[in-house]
Amino acid sequence: MSLLLPTTLVGSYAQPDWLIDRKRLGERFPPRVRASELWRIPEPWLQQAQDDATRLAIREQEEAGLDIVTDGEIRRESYSNRFATALDGVDLDNPGTALDRSGHPNPVPRVVGRIRRRHAVQVRDVQFLRQHTDRMIKITVPGPFTMAQQAQNDHYASDEEMAMDYAVAVNEEIRDLFAAGADVVQIDEPYMQARPEQARQYGIGVLNRALQGITGTTAVHICFGYAAVIHARPSGYSFLPELCECSAHQISIETAQSNLDCSVLEKLPNKHIMLGVLDLSTHEIESPETVAARIRRALPHVAAERLVIAPDCGLKYLPREVAFGKMRAMVQGAALVRRELQG
Repeated sequence: MSLLLPTTLVGSYAQPDWLIDRKRLGERFPPRVRASELWRIPEPWLQQAQDDATRLAIREQEEAGLDIVTDGEIRRESYSNRFATALDGVDLDNPGTALDRSGHPNPVPRVVGRIRRRHAVQVRDVQFLRQHTDRMIKITVPGPFTMAQQAQNDHYASDEEMAMDYAVAVNEEIRDLFAAGADVVQIDEPYMQARPEQARQYGIGVLNRALQGITGTTAVHICFGYAAVIHARPSGYSFLPELCECSAHQISIETAQSNLDCSVLEKLPNKHIMLGVLDLSTHEIESPETVAARIRRALPHVAAERLVIAPDCGLKYLPREVAFGKMRAMVQGAALVRRELQG
């Protein structure tokens, strides 16, 4: 887009307490299987309640001044489980187990047959978002490498083969999301950072299969995990320069909580950078000046024209007033630097 330093969310926004049990949500790892017990609204009225909460999320993003708006992932229990549990080949009644990035076992989809997408999963989400804002819109999908890492493979000869079928399903979904009106589609691949050895073996191959033939603007989000769940931050990424070889246009990284050495951005010369500038490990709302300083740290290493300004990760686990305050500070901080650059 032509605007300098456009602002957006990584994807999720804080869901209202009246919609989801935020205490229970925050006491567990992000669910990989269905977790309908988290919703406060009974099933007959749940979609209507999720629609109403999504409208609020859209309005708050607009009120804060975001340039590219998401649906806040309000209808999701986690960033990945809604899509991952909608696919053929998964035994939903008998979950498997896999280690989370924290090293703890977590119930996950158990793959017992060929992974296939039987129908579009998020097209209505995009249509609803497009209907309720005139700004640019972005939707997120879980990545094939990450979904394969978050599954128990009881069918395929290798995890790579399974990940490739996940990639085919994601590719079909992305095509439908752009057709439904999305301006940007983001693929969430946090496990490329969590499992760099496997990512180097086949991560880029399956990611590029998910993006094969896609012409719209695409992004890949790679992170250290939700700050509310994974507290420690390494000083740098274990898997980042490799993303030069993927066909996505934007790479989303976090720099705020980890105080990342932004010189690593020089290793992605062919990509736009979605620069994470909000520290989500604290409920303290940054000042616009703090956000501006975090943006300036990147400018010696990447041209401003290649930057998109965002939080480190999703705002899902923050109190709503904190999420809104941080989001507004991010917009104001980006405006400070934009004015400096434009004289």
